[in-house]
Amino acid sequence: MKSRNRVNWKQNVLEAVAKYSYEGTLERHKEYIPLEIIPHGSQATYRCCVYREREILRNRVDWACGRASVYEDNHYYYTDEPVAVMNSACEGCPLQRYTVTSNCQHCMAQKCMEACHFDAIIMTHQGAMINPDKCRECGMCAQACPYNAISDARRPCVRSCPVDAISVDKKNRRASIDYSKCISCGSCTVACPFSAISDVSMITDVIEAIRDENQEVYACFAPSIEGQFGGVSVGEMIKAIRMLGFDDAMEVSLGADATAYYEAQEAKEVAREGGHMTTSCCPAFYNMVMKHYPQLADKVSHTVSPMVATARFIKKNHPGAKVAFIGPCVAKKSEVKRYKKMNSEGADFALTYEELQAMFAAKDVDPEEIAAASVQQGSIYGKNFAVSGGVSAAVQQVLVEDQFDMPVSCLKCSGAAECKKALLMLRAGKLSETIVEGMACEGGCINGPAKITDMRQSIGMRKQLMKNVDDRKIHENLESAGFVDIDMKDGR
Repeated sequence: MKSRNRVNWKQNVLEAVAKYSYEGTLERHKEYIPLEIIPHGSQATYRCCVYREREILRNRVDWACGRASVYEDNHYYYTDEPVAVMNSACEGCPLQRYTVTSNCQHCMAQKCMEACHFDAIIMTHQGAMINPDKCRECGMCAQACPYNAISDARRPCVRSCPVDAISVDKKNRRASIDYSKCISCGSCTVACPFSAISDVSMITDVIEAIRDENQEVYACFAPSIEGQFGGVSVGEMIKAIRMLGFDDAMEVSLGADATAYYEAQEAKEVAREGGHMTTSCCPAFYNMVMKHYPQLADKVSHTVSPMVATARFIKKNHPGAKVAFIGPCVAKKSEVKRYKKMNSEGADFALTYEELQAMFAAKDVDPEEIAAASVQQGSIYGKNFAVSGGVSAAVQQVLVEDQFDMPVSCLKCSGAAECKKALLMLRAGKLSETIVEGMACEGGCINGPAKITDMRQSIGMRKQLMKNVDDRKIHENLESAGFVDIDMKDGR
């Protein structure tokens, strides 16, 4: 909690909030958390002054407590969106998008000046210059320059957004999010060098439920967790999560098997009719379809995601229980809220690996020091929902097990750009594949925005852990687990 590293400020706050939440003293301590992290007498490290740094930490405490204040149209309000811009932390990046570089040859053609419709370019003895007060950032000058001497340097947050949901206020240069476009993918939370765009936490709600002696609380964690906490196996992770106060935990791979089975049944009908469908398990991809390609909504699978399937399985066996999903995904928080708004059964909370790590720190639990028997709750196909191509591979496996003899082809989309391309083709009627598997994160869930281990490192560790996985089939696993009479519909 004493680290002054910028990258760790969010984690420092989450750990402090988790610690005091477990103690039941959060309300008494939360206003002092900034002073614990930046004590009296400290000097500013990254911002203009220590007072602004503490103000940012105060905002981070609010974010950790599930209260994100957003400034828009000259007033503040609290948003229930999963991702928001922290105005105190946004530097306003005084970055001029188009800049003339030293490659300018001060040529006679002056094509950049001709291309500019706003008289923003002037020619000096040293070459072209752009007047930022007149520039409208249309990019025509950069396209016209024969020497590629005009660079395009967009702000990291704007550049990272795959759906153009982030804009910059011309007056105060602060970033803002258009929630009618935002798909909650979390790309901007990773891209911002000042961590000024962040996900809003449910960690205090989860701990409050855990502390309620009359409430059962279960955790279900994404298969991508293997490799995130070193060499910790599923069995060891279950034991570690129990030590946080959860009644029990399970891997979502069982729910992934169920999702694959039911999506395969849908695929059969689609194949017989010569139609097309998309998967529904990635919430950011789902949001992309509903907000940007609403005419394709009827193509989205009706099957619920593995998170919802697992939550329903737990609640069937433990009526009245609450379920917290844990994964690397920020968009899962939007999925939780969506099901609550529909008054449909699903997970009650969504936590990220960052928040789980903070809870481990608060309770002094180190998963890597825990020994537990090996546990496998899903087939290898269900466990591979964590990687791009895993969903379609699982659906194909079910079709093989069902001995379905019609061809069912799958287009695997790794990352938002590929998802957009596939949806455009589907909308235009030019898609040949039966199924579109959409994953907004490149590489799949293992590369989610709230991961805590570099993807290349986690992949290597995950491969080692996956060597211990047996070859059970999807049908066999669902039957042995007693996954029956679970409502798997309303994925839309």
